[in-house]
Amino acid sequence: MSLTRPQWDFVAAPEQFPAMVAGFGAGKSHAAIWRTLRLKRAYPAQNVAYYLPTYDLVTRMALPRFSETLSDVGGRFKVNKNDSVIDIENCGSIILRTMDNPARIVAYEVADSICDELDTLPTDKAREVWNKVIARNRQKKPDKSLNTVGVATTPEGFRFVYERWKKAPAAGYRLIKATTISNAANLPDGYIDSLRNSYPANLLAAYLDGEFVNLTSGSVYAEFDRLLNATDIVMQVSEPLHIGLDFNVGQMSAVVFVLRNGEPHAVDEITNVLDTPAMISVIKSRYEGHSIHIYPDASGNSRKSNNASESDISLLRTARFMVMVNSSNPAVKDRVLSMNQMIHNEGKRRMLVNVDRCPGLVECLEKQAYDKNGEPDKKSGLDHLNDACGYFITYRYPVKSHNVQLTRIGGI
Repeated sequence: MSLTRPQWDFVAAPEQFPAMVAGFGAGKSHAAIWRTLRLKRAYPAQNVAYYLPTYDLVTRMALPRFSETLSDVGGRFKVNKNDSVIDIENCGSIILRTMDNPARIVAYEVADSICDELDTLPTDKAREVWNKVIARNRQKKPDKSLNTVGVATTPEGFRFVYERWKKAPAAGYRLIKATTISNAANLPDGYIDSLRNSYPANLLAAYLDGEFVNLTSGSVYAEFDRLLNATDIVMQVSEPLHIGLDFNVGQMSAVVFVLRNGEPHAVDEITNVLDTPAMISVIKSRYEGHSIHIYPDASGNSRKSNNASESDISLLRTARFMVMVNSSNPAVKDRVLSMNQMIHNEGKRRMLVNVDRCPGLVECLEKQAYDKNGEPDKKSGLDHLNDACGYFITYRYPVKSHNVQLTRIGGI
């Protein structure tokens, strides 16, 4: 067999849960088929399950390609199209099943499994399929090695595969990335150029490079890049801190910036705080010795904090923070424009983020999309840190002049 390096890594991966996340034409199904056959050769008395999104793909893609590959290597086999099973002489069976109805993943046992294009499923369905597949993996191996489930898929944004293999991988989960270019020798002339001419930049990152990116066409902060907008800067002792603050009872959020040569660097974040008094307590205890500049949501002038008769902004002033607040919030589009201008404009990336210290902000910037009304989505919970960040950015780096009402009241 002829395999690229990423294909071979997946075929031979010893980990319990390897995932080959690849661009179009990177040969992920080819690798998945060969991984299946390797497992069959290693454990001839045990069965392997091969899963695809739909029955049409089982009959049109998987059965013919397995048959072709087995014939090429001289294997003796029988295909039962009615049951979608391939019986290999003296080498057990390959059981092909679909993932479109997780409730039907029942009534058989295998030692190992392969899920082809798992990430094309909605996140909740993919998670259910994953749990069902693992439940079928219960045939014991003679060498007592672990049952495995391999995944070969294109990355479809921030779905199940991102969450399980990239965001918070557990022991035994291995991510193997493959670009379309890695398999260029096996692709028709002009194939890669046709992809480049057909897709915008964010889709090319997914479908050519195998990257996890926001595939929503209406991504609010589409130019944010966790590598290009990254910084390793941290706050220094007694350094002034500039904190954007979003008011939401039970979900108060803040993003902490320092300024270097006048440019903003996000160096910390605060999330899921109950109310303004609790947020004040967190800020005072966490950043003792720093002068604190707060850039709050201007609507805090009228809203009341929990168990308090004062407005949220009044409480901040009473805490002796330096409160920078406009008389009203800018238009949402102006706030988004200010943010995007600082994220990337004319080749410059002025707003940088310490990715290790601000993982929530990074996720929100990457994932937040526009809703059906053309407004930044607020149902996914990805808006709080972005809004907090935006209040600071819009105040300090507005896209147009504002009449500013500034209140300075001492330090803490």
